[in-house]
Amino acid sequence: MTSHSLEQKSKNSLLNTLLKLRNRDLFIVDIIVFSLTPFLALILCLDGNLDIASYSSRLASTTILFLFVKLAVFWSFGLYRRYWRYASIEELIYVVMLMATAILIQTLLFNCLGYIQQVVNKVPQFLPLIDGILSFIFIVPLRFSIRLVERVSQWHTAFYPEERVLIVGAGNAGISLVQEMQSKPQLGFHPVAFIDDNPKKLHAYIRGIPVVGDRHLIPEIVTSLEIQKVIIAMPSVAGQVIREIVDICKATGIQTCTLPGIHEILNGRVRVESIRDVRIEDLLRREPVQTDIERVYQFLKGKKVLITGAGGSIGSELCRQIFQSSPAQMILVGHGENSVFNIQQELEQVAQRLKNDSKVQKQIPYLFAFIADIRFRERLKQAFEQFQPDVIFHAAAHKHVPLMELNPPEAITNNVLGTKNLLDLALQYNVKHFVMISTDKAVNPTNVMGASKRVAEMLVLQAARRSGNPYVTVRFGNVLGSRGSVVPTFKKQIAAGGPVTVTHPDICRYFMTIPEAVQLVLQAAVLSLGGEVLMLNMGEPVKIVDLAKELIRLSGYEVNKDIDIVFTGLRPGEKLFEELFIEGEEYEPTQHEKLVVVKNASNIIPENLASSVDCLCKAAQNNDPNSILLLLEQLVPGYKPKYLQNNLQVDRSKNSAVLVMPTRVNLVAKVEAQGA
Repeated sequence: MTSHSLEQKSKNSLLNTLLKLRNRDLFIVDIIVFSLTPFLALILCLDGNLDIASYSSRLASTTILFLFVKLAVFWSFGLYRRYWRYASIEELIYVVMLMATAILIQTLLFNCLGYIQQVVNKVPQFLPLIDGILSFIFIVPLRFSIRLVERVSQWHTAFYPEERVLIVGAGNAGISLVQEMQSKPQLGFHPVAFIDDNPKKLHAYIRGIPVVGDRHLIPEIVTSLEIQKVIIAMPSVAGQVIREIVDICKATGIQTCTLPGIHEILNGRVRVESIRDVRIEDLLRREPVQTDIERVYQFLKGKKVLITGAGGSIGSELCRQIFQSSPAQMILVGHGENSVFNIQQELEQVAQRLKNDSKVQKQIPYLFAFIADIRFRERLKQAFEQFQPDVIFHAAAHKHVPLMELNPPEAITNNVLGTKNLLDLALQYNVKHFVMISTDKAVNPTNVMGASKRVAEMLVLQAARRSGNPYVTVRFGNVLGSRGSVVPTFKKQIAAGGPVTVTHPDICRYFMTIPEAVQLVLQAAVLSLGGEVLMLNMGEPVKIVDLAKELIRLSGYEVNKDIDIVFTGLRPGEKLFEELFIEGEEYEPTQHEKLVVVKNASNIIPENLASSVDCLCKAAQNNDPNSILLLLEQLVPGYKPKYLQNNLQVDRSKNSAVLVMPTRVNLVAKVEAQGA
């Protein structure tokens, strides 16, 4: 073995030794250091003129005192629970604060115990200060050398092929991204430069990376710096800005990725793992919703929260955001075992990371997956008896309009009977808060799904009136990326080579991202006084054909060249334009600019609601779609069914696809007879 090999082996051995240091090892080192620093401090105080015989007894007692104080302070405030391989300026500040505390305490004790009076003109009064400074000088480099060795070992253990990256956005998100890339070279990213539109940042260096220009210079910079990937690190900007940057990058042919919107980043932490391809949600992103996060946190903290439909797109995001507010328990109720299992596992992994993070002090909720169909009251009752929830978020529902047109009994048993079961049990077990997720399709509905959700709204309002508790329903429109929404359908069609099918060239819908919708739902739960319908400000409607074109372009194809768009005609129950307001409802602004309240919602409830709902549920259980349609017409203002099942006649000249309905019958008597 050559001398060079021996030297390299020795270096590696030293690096490995430092990397293996744990807090228990640092505790032992601290004992040794703190046992020596009083002696060294005394030498400094006396300019080296130390008579050991004169100071031995006092020095021994002083050393024991100082040792006990420093170890007690460090242990009590969790210094020995820190992970020093990733130490930062935060840890440095923390050590400074703890050392200052220790110096203050040992100075007070040093004086109170009368050491100075007993050793007049021999032991200097500022001995505790000098001792503290020396202790700090010894312990800090040792701890931060672990972080340094971590970086050095990464540089020397292997060669990592790196991709030259241009970061668009020199704000907090971009800087955090660069910091993680630099600390983890094994990820294969080499940040070369920043792009930022703020002229004050131009030519500045941030973490050694220059800010080289604004977005309009991207093509020039990509060429001159041999950039291989552009990452948009601006999670809080509007979709219009993202669209402009994506268009500029496309012109260069460079691969473009982005960070998710700020509400999609769990815990608000920016990580390299968060980088993904640009999605349609990014292009439609609006200005960030400003919510009172602290108020939501205080509302949910320590409570037992039950979420129905927990495995769905809305329900699972509710679970993620509620989890961050430290409830005592989360009961994840759902009928689909796989989806409930997935969100439970995701949250369990987050919980484990939080448990391992010494910086996290908040309560980690207890999670329980409760597989149940909300149509079965006795099964639901078990959940209420076992957990006694304080808050219910009801997101379970059938929401697919064309499918529910073909299967009205399913829409009623799930959306109406299921909601009724939940409300009956909530009243029986005195649940204080109930929030139901509704839809803009409940406004002047032209389909069974919308009408069934309108009936469910009435049931919530009636329960609020009966109990006096803050039970509320929240309406919003289509959610990008949710199950059954148009975006996943378009993606599958594009992946198959097209064509992309759109029902009508003029059809429009209101869209929100899932995290934004859920955040506003939680805000609505806090603001509600009870017996209200709260509506989310959905912004401007989006043409579905424009959505299809954007998705085709994002997938790297050209519209009507690589992928065609085909118009198929409106489906049963489908509107060209969704409505947001119901005649007779009175709307008022709330404390939140994105939320509007229907102040007289509780007054628009039929007197015979209970009996009508019973008949409706019986008709559904008897699989009688014709009776369901006519009962809904009687119960829901504005709902005008134009057909009975199996009599489809599509009228393309109207706003909606309809079917022809035969003569009305006495439904109540019919349903009661069938029920008997």
